[in-house]
Amino acid sequence: MDNQNLMGKTTAEKILGNHCGRRLSAGDFAVCKIDFTFGQDGTSSIIIDRVREMGLKHLKAPFCMVIDHSAPSPSEGVSRVHKKMRGFASDYGARIYDIGCGICHQVIPESGQVLPGDLVLGADSHTSTYGALGAFSTGVGSTDLAVALATGKSWFKVPETVKIILRGKLPKGVFAKDLILYIITRIGADGATYKAIEFSGPVIDKLGMDGRFTISNMAVEMGAKTGFMPVDKKTISWLKMRAKKHKFKAVTADRDASYDAVIEYDISRLSPQVSSPHSVDSAGPAENLKKIKIDQAFLGTCTNGRLDDLRVAAKMLKSRSIAKGVKFIVAPASRSILLEALNSGIIDVLVKAGAAVVAPGCGPCVGTHNGIPADGEIVISSANRNFKGRMGNPSAFIYLASPATVVASAMRGHITDPRKYL
Repeated sequence: MDNQNLMGKTTAEKILGNHCGRRLSAGDFAVCKIDFTFGQDGTSSIIIDRVREMGLKHLKAPFCMVIDHSAPSPSEGVSRVHKKMRGFASDYGARIYDIGCGICHQVIPESGQVLPGDLVLGADSHTSTYGALGAFSTGVGSTDLAVALATGKSWFKVPETVKIILRGKLPKGVFAKDLILYIITRIGADGATYKAIEFSGPVIDKLGMDGRFTISNMAVEMGAKTGFMPVDKKTISWLKMRAKKHKFKAVTADRDASYDAVIEYDISRLSPQVSSPHSVDSAGPAENLKKIKIDQAFLGTCTNGRLDDLRVAAKMLKSRSIAKGVKFIVAPASRSILLEALNSGIIDVLVKAGAAVVAPGCGPCVGTHNGIPADGEIVISSANRNFKGRMGNPSAFIYLASPATVVASAMRGHITDPRKYL
C-alpha cells in the first residue's frame, strides 16, 4: 500500500471508498454503487428515452422524478413531458412527485430518502444540496443517470477537497445566502472546479438546517462537485423527524486528512451581499447598490424557498407593503412548507403586503413560467443563478441576494440593505 493510502481520508474519499469497497485517494478512479437517483421535468425526458432504448425491464438503482421546473404546465409541449413522466413512473414502479409537491431539492430530503454517507446522483446541477446531510451528492447528465439506472453504479474520479472554515459571529442582517455569495466571489466561479468542499467552523455549527442547505446548494456555483456540512445533533434531529431508516452512520474526515487547500474567513464584519448581473461571483455590499431600481422581486427556489426564508419575509412585511410598481413573487419550496406557512399566518402577511404566491416549485427561476421579466426589467432574486437569460429573457437583469435583502428591496422599490428592517 502506498503512502497516500496510509494517510487520513477526507469525507469524499471515505464515501466513495465505502461505495467501491476499497480505500481511495484524490485522483483515483473508481466504479461506485449508487444509493439514490432522481430527475426533474427538465431532464427526465432524456432519461426515459435512454432507459427505454436500452430495453431495461427493471431499474437497478432507486429512482424518483419530480415535476417542479414547470409546475403546473405552462404549455402543450411541457404537458406531454409530464404525461411521459407519469407513464414511466407507472411502468417502472418509480416514485413521482407531481405538480404542487415542490422542488426536488426540498421534497427528496423531506421524504427521508437521503442519509449521511449516501452516494446520490441527480439530473440537476444543484444536487450538491444534499451535502447538507453529509451525503456525497452531485449532478450528472441525463444519459449518465440512465446508465446508473441500468447498472446501479457510476464511475468517479475522486475529487480533491477544499476545507472552508467560517469564524466570527454572524452579524445582524447577514444570512447563509450572504455567506455563500461572499465565499463564491472570493473563490471565483471556477475556483473550486471538480473539488469537494467541506464547510466547517463555529459559524457553520450555529446555522440551522435551512441555512446549511442554502450553502451546500450553491457550492456548485464555484465549480464544486459537492459541498459537505458537518453531521451533528441538528442534522440528526432533522433526519429523525423525516428519515425512514433511523440507523445511519455519519462519515467525517480524519484529523490528518490531506486537503488541496484550507481557507478561513472571519465574517464578523460582513454586510448583506448582492451579486450583480450576469455572474454569481460578483457579490458586494447591498448598500453600494441602493441606486438600482427594481421591477420584480422573487422569493423562493431550492436555495431560499424554505420556512426560515418565508418567516423572515413575514416578519419584515408585517404592517408594511410592497412598493408601487414592484411585482413580488413568492414560491414555497414544497407543499409542506406552504402548509406550515399557511398555518402560522406567514402567507396571510405576505399576500396582504402584495405578494403573488405561486404553486410550490421552482417558480420563475429557470424562466419557463410564473414571472418572466420584460425587456430591460431588473429583478432581485433569492435564487442561485443570475446568468444572462436565466429567468427567460436575455434582455433582463438579475441580482441575487438573501430573502431579507429581496424583501427590503421589494418594499423600497430599489436595492436596499435590510438591516434597519430587521
